[in-house]
Amino acid sequence: MREKEINGLSGWLMLILLVAVLILSIVMLVSAARAEAGYAVLAWIVVMTIDAACLFGLTVVNPNEAKVVQLFGVYKGSIKQQGFWWVHPLTRRHRVSLRIRNFESSKLKVNDQDGNPIEIAAVVVWRVVETAEAIFHVDDYEHFLHVQSESAVRNLATRYPYDAHKEDQMSLRMSVLEIAHQLRDEIQERLTKAGVEVIEARITHLAYAPEIASAMLRRQQASAIIAARQKIVEGAVGMVEMALEQLSEKHVVELDEERKASMVSNLLVVLCSDRDAQPIINTGTLYQ
Repeated sequence: MREKEINGLSGWLMLILLVAVLILSIVMLVSAARAEAGYAVLAWIVVMTIDAACLFGLTVVNPNEAKVVQLFGVYKGSIKQQGFWWVHPLTRRHRVSLRIRNFESSKLKVNDQDGNPIEIAAVVVWRVVETAEAIFHVDDYEHFLHVQSESAVRNLATRYPYDAHKEDQMSLRMSVLEIAHQLRDEIQERLTKAGVEVIEARITHLAYAPEIASAMLRRQQASAIIAARQKIVEGAVGMVEMALEQLSEKHVVELDEERKASMVSNLLVVLCSDRDAQPIINTGTLYQ
């Protein structure tokens, strides 16, 4: 079922007409009652009843709102133009907001790709674009959105690790934009039949579960220390290599392999140590 946009009759024009008919009916009813014309009285009572019932056909459509019109179980169309309108009084009119809305999921506890329990939550920015699908394809499109969004968040969290263990690996913590795009696409795919457009979806809360948070914190600290040490060693090796090359090029001193090895060892100790080195002055030769 696809949306069909319709327009009602002018509400102000119909209101004036119905009020005028109602007043005229009252006047004619009083005249018929005085003349003791039974059939005329009955006829004007019927006219007044129908006229009063027609007042229930008046409806207001606010900005960024739609009214889905249904007559005897048949979808007639949706009024999207704002204003004061009149439709058939026996129709059922479903109000649907077309405004942009937010939904923030609760904190969900799931296992990531590595099996670690994590807590994750997301916010979804959405709006209704197909009023007929929103009303007739699902029972409650707002509840449907909430359930499907949380299901998509759970599914996404199980496909990626919390932290990347390789350089080019996607993770929930580091690949923020990529994860947000995938989450939006997955939620949109689930909500297409509900007439809902997902404008944006992103993770708002991400953390390890409390039972493993302290252990994972120590793991992250250890990884950071190892990475820092690796950088220090790479820099120290480069500095030692540069020192040996410049000593050789400028003929400052000639070193044999044993002295080079000793110099490399001393420089690496000085550069890689996490404490200040204590210099020792050699008053003899290089070999004593």
